[in-house]
Amino acid sequence: KIEVDFVFQELDKLPKGTGGPPGREKPWGTNHAVMMAAGAVDGPFAAINADDFYGRDAFAQMGSFMRDAEGQNGHYAMVGYRLDNTLSEFGSVSRGVCGVDSEGNLTSMVEHTSIKRDGERIVYEDDGQKHPLAPETPVSMNFFGFTPDYFKYSEDYFRTFLAANMENLKAEFYIPTMVNKLVGDGEAVMKVLPTTSKWFGVTYKEDRPDVVAKIRALVDAGEYPESLWK
Repeated sequence: KIEVDFVFQELDKLPKGTGGPPGREKPWGTNHAVMMAAGAVDGPFAAINADDFYGRDAFAQMGSFMRDAEGQNGHYAMVGYRLDNTLSEFGSVSRGVCGVDSEGNLTSMVEHTSIKRDGERIVYEDDGQKHPLAPETPVSMNFFGFTPDYFKYSEDYFRTFLAANMENLKAEFYIPTMVNKLVGDGEAVMKVLPTTSKWFGVTYKEDRPDVVAKIRALVDAGEYPESLWK
């Protein structure tokens, strides 16, 4: 039904003239994975986690943005989910909590761990203290939209990252690392696209029945066909 290209993230796929530390056994994280697509992509593109369910409205929002981004440089986007639409009922989660300015652009993305419901509140824990978060707080679930200039930015900064982490066998070059760098330096603007979609994921094995039921409900409501391939 659609044309598919495969690219492979391999440990030794690094910018020319660079190398990794002896003993490194795994590739370099999510932004390294995005860089592998440089030779296969020539227009605006989205990057998502393969094991997450993002929802129809999220894809519609990103599709609209990418159509408008054709031919531009330094204008990116991410889908911002309401925090309360991304929690598990069975334990704490980690989320990239986003700062957004009055124009809807990203100002910061800070990873918070141990986010969970605490009675009527949502909190995260840090140094043994509980800190409240508003239910409508926008969070990143790694649904990003970029234009091809992002590959060059990534390659340039990855050289610096490699040099700084030559002794760190576990260092990873994450997408938020690159995004925070570009936004902080004023080299790019990242629009935060609000969505009505709820994120589904299996963080804990107990999540699975609930996720299956939620997807079934979307099919029953007509949001998705019974078979995607008919």
